Amino acid sequence: MADDYADLVDRMWAAAMDGDDHGASDVALAALDAGLPVEDLLLGVLAGVQARVGDAWEANLATVAQEHLVTGVSERVLAAAVRHPAARARHTGERGRVAVACVAGEWHAFPARLLAELLRLDGWRVAYLGPHVPAAYLRIHAHEAEADVVTLSASLPTRLPAAYEAIAACREAGRPVLAGGAAFGADGRYARLLGADGWAPDGRAAARLLAAGPPVTGPAEGERAGGEPAGKAYERVRATAEELAGAVMWKLGERIPELAAYSQKQLQHTKEDIGYIIDFLAMSLYVRDPELFARFLRWTAGVLSARGVPAATLLPALDLLAGQLGDVPQALATLEYGRRALAG
Repeated sequence: MADDYADLVDRMWAAAMDGDDHGASDVALAALDAGLPVEDLLLGVLAGVQARVGDAWEANLATVAQEHLVTGVSERVLAAAVRHPAARARHTGERGRVAVACVAGEWHAFPARLLAELLRLDGWRVAYLGPHVPAAYLRIHAHEAEADVVTLSASLPTRLPAAYEAIAACREAGRPVLAGGAAFGADGRYARLLGADGWAPDGRAAARLLAAGPPVTGPAEGERAGGEPAGKAYERVRATAEELAGAVMWKLGERIPELAAYSQKQLQHTKEDIGYIIDFLAMSLYVRDPELFARFLRWTAGVLSARGVPAATLLPALDLLAGQLGDVPQALATLEYGRRALAG
């Protein structure tokens, strides 16, 4: 969709990178005045700008600060766009009530905000709960507000345990759940595993699914029927994550002599990277899918390469983790799967 509006994305991108929210809003409102559908502005232009800044960060062409700057501008453009007459005329609120929330720990709220506005355009009465909504609060809202459906957003697989709690809370309140976001896998497999009643890859698909009415709350699928996926391997890695990171960091200098010349800041970043590896190993064990870990390693290798760090530097960390987890067969198998993915 963004390719169809490349010129608008380029102009808004330039304004956003300059922190010019007024200029970016002028671009958006002029496009709406010219007849651009509001949905296309949200999903084709604003989402395109957000995708571009994510790609730019991965390629080492944008900083974290610039990511935040662009998102802040996009949020202000969105606020201006939904007050345009073309948008306000469609806020009829006839389809039913929907709650839109990010699971606990999820602070990347812009995709959920886009969905909330898209559903308002489609005739839903929307309660946008924002980022980081603890399961207990979500249960109360879902029950007391009589939501016909709850949509949950999560961008990182490390949010999956929180997503499980959120889905369980909504089900206890008798509300169906539609899940979305990269955390649930490209095909939504983790949403189904955790008991969601539906899954959508993006906002347009979510609106299309809900146009037929809220999903029906049914029995949980897969392993969710027997409770939270988890397992002893996951529990072991999560419980010892700090210890594992410290042990790997301590011995990594023997495998990578260059670490002796690292600054304190570089060493801190290295330790954080090890922590991410352990987190994603744990999540792979949580859902019993080694490909989740492999995808993370391939993505990390690309990010490191863009910063001039050889992807092969990941291998010693995997070896050292295997040495620490020799009594956890599932972890060893997942680490080996990840090693082969990097080698490939």
